[in-house]
Amino acid sequence: MSVPSDIEIAQAATLRPITDVAAEIGLGPDDLDLYGKYKAKVALELTTRPAKGKLVIVTAINPTAAGEGKTTTSVGLAQALRKIGTNAVLCIREPSLGPVFGVKGGAAGGGYAQVLPMDDINLHFTGDFHAISSAHALLSAMLDNHLQQGNALNIDPRRITWPRTIDMNDRALRKVIIGLGGPAEGVVREERFVIIPASEVMAIVALATSAADLEQRLGNIIVGSTAGADRKPIYARDLKAHGAMAMLLKDAIRPNLVQTLEGGPAFVHAGPFGNIALGCNSILATRAALAVGDVVVTEAGFGSDLGAEKFFDIKCRFGGIKPEAAVLVATIRALKMNGGAKKTELATEDVAALKRGVVNLEHHIQNVRQFGMELVVAINRFGTDSDAEIAIVREAAEKAGARVALCEVFAKGGAGGEALAREVLDILKGGKSKYQPLYDAKRPIKEKIDTIVKKVYGGEGADYSAKADRAIAYLESIGLSETPICMAKTQYSLSDDATKLGRPTGFRVTVNDVYPVAGAGFLVAQCGEIMTMPGLPKAPAAEKMAIHPDGSISGLF
Repeated sequence: MSVPSDIEIAQAATLRPITDVAAEIGLGPDDLDLYGKYKAKVALELTTRPAKGKLVIVTAINPTAAGEGKTTTSVGLAQALRKIGTNAVLCIREPSLGPVFGVKGGAAGGGYAQVLPMDDINLHFTGDFHAISSAHALLSAMLDNHLQQGNALNIDPRRITWPRTIDMNDRALRKVIIGLGGPAEGVVREERFVIIPASEVMAIVALATSAADLEQRLGNIIVGSTAGADRKPIYARDLKAHGAMAMLLKDAIRPNLVQTLEGGPAFVHAGPFGNIALGCNSILATRAALAVGDVVVTEAGFGSDLGAEKFFDIKCRFGGIKPEAAVLVATIRALKMNGGAKKTELATEDVAALKRGVVNLEHHIQNVRQFGMELVVAINRFGTDSDAEIAIVREAAEKAGARVALCEVFAKGGAGGEALAREVLDILKGGKSKYQPLYDAKRPIKEKIDTIVKKVYGGEGADYSAKADRAIAYLESIGLSETPICMAKTQYSLSDDATKLGRPTGFRVTVNDVYPVAGAGFLVAQCGEIMTMPGLPKAPAAEKMAIHPDGSISGLF
């Protein structure tokens, strides 16, 4: 069956007034600030109400470059749950403009399992990313102004760690020189840019639990250190920037309410990437959803080795959140690619490649189960999948201890996810999930990294560059060793080498750097060749996009 493009489906949909969507989950006019007819910000008070819902986390196997439909499955599951009579609420991240105009596209789902208004959500939405960019830029400006105005804090320009940010894939900004032009133009120094989903301000918005907590976290951002042997850390609060930054974010921390294609409620808030950052939507949005829904469906970026591990070990730990079921999305095409099939031949039946690649699925099932979670594997079905291939995946998943459900929400909407929805409800009814984080955050830094490498990636351990060793020694000296670890690595492999597909063994991960994200409350271990500022491909998706005289958009999906 041929399915229209995502934008065609979205443009043909009849949206409900967001006030009607809100009313269905008990929210009235006083709980909302409207952004037109179909978008709203909810009051922060909603996030303080007692949780009544049960939380379901959706994760995935290692993806192909095009992604494997994790967001689509999340949206479709929420639609399916509502279709069979459950008060379900969706809770996902906001898209970044970088991937929208690059390769991957946005993060609003696809086919008949989308969140709407899709074009708004994938472009400027309610302005959250712009507010985060402005708050980040304010700290950058105040930092360089402090250097220019006498540098009373004795900041060493060579040891500034705070980057600048922009929400675009732009490799030319990875390493730049600023302050050129003479004494009046500022202090000359090296600078770098990161994409907004990798900004510490984004991570703080995602992890803040209140307006007061937001401001405190902003004050805890480390921007660099002093000159001399003592290398005293310099914080945003030392520059007196955190109050104004919090002011710029006063609306951005409030969750956004929109709707699914089938008119159900969806909170879309915060957007850290899963490979180079936290990979989860905000604690505040999740709490809001749990306060009004009986079942809440959320997702975490890329595979269980990245977003899900961070969801369990960082977000749930900080937010006091207890997930009660998990969904692991898999596609036969990705498993065949993990088994050595060529990218151009994934639509052709290849049982041998699938049997080689299914070990990747088995590892991800093991990953989710070690956090104490009962799970169902959602086979995101493509029209080219054969019955023999589906049988192989089903058998492997069941043998590994997971339930299995075919998922066809892309082509059929909620109706295509009812089998998955019923499996999820059965897990929730059984109450057997016993969530627990993987490690004690108070353990030494290297021990925590090794735990993740061995237990989550299946590796032998981690090796550290001289730079990483120096960084760890410094972090321990300033009291930042007892925090969770956020691993930054490729999403395409369980290892830090994107070419090692399937279920590699005997490998070691190379940690090139470890740096603090003190405001958010964790340390980042940067592995392999991962970058925090992506570049555009040879033929960016932007080349095919346009807006027409009647205001309609084409090429966005």
